[in-house]
Amino acid sequence: MKIGVISDVHGDYHALESAIQQLDELHQVTTIVCAGDLVGRGPDPDRVVQMIRERNFPTVRGNHDEWNYGLSVDNRAYLKTLPLEWRGEFDGVQVYMTHGKPGNNLWGLYRDHVSNTLLNMMLASLNVDVLITGHTHVPLYVKVQNGCVINPGSLYTFNNVRPTSHSYGVLSLPEMDFVVYDLTGQQQVILG
Repeated sequence: MKIGVISDVHGDYHALESAIQQLDELHQVTTIVCAGDLVGRGPDPDRVVQMIRERNFPTVRGNHDEWNYGLSVDNRAYLKTLPLEWRGEFDGVQVYMTHGKPGNNLWGLYRDHVSNTLLNMMLASLNVDVLITGHTHVPLYVKVQNGCVINPGSLYTFNNVRPTSHSYGVLSLPEMDFVVYDLTGQQQVILG
């Protein structure tokens, strides 16, 4: 089973549309999940939220989803209903998704800030096999004894001191393999 993973769309409708098309047609994923930050910075937040609503992807609320970006009443209401965390099961694999790190959508997981021991402890305490995050705009894939921690990076790119990746990911289950692609569909090498 293949799961498409997106995050940090930030109102970039064209990037979202491109990623969804590639996930559906090129990668032929079973479903897509979104790790938050649908709005903020980009030009088309209303269209982004509307597309996510129509596709009904499992989606969590990112820190930018807490604010009003000139959205329609219905789209503002939708963002308020998004959970801070989501749990699901795919192909017998337990999955937990949040925008930042468990318990906080304002702080992210950077590879150089977390040890394998800490990631094993997080997975064990959450009682899951896969932890999906976003927020950092930097792809992440770390496979540890208790499972794996993944981040697809950001769909939206912008000029900032903070890096952005313009990427999405494909999670293969039950193997828990994760591959990150840029929006051209080219594979990116992510070291764990």
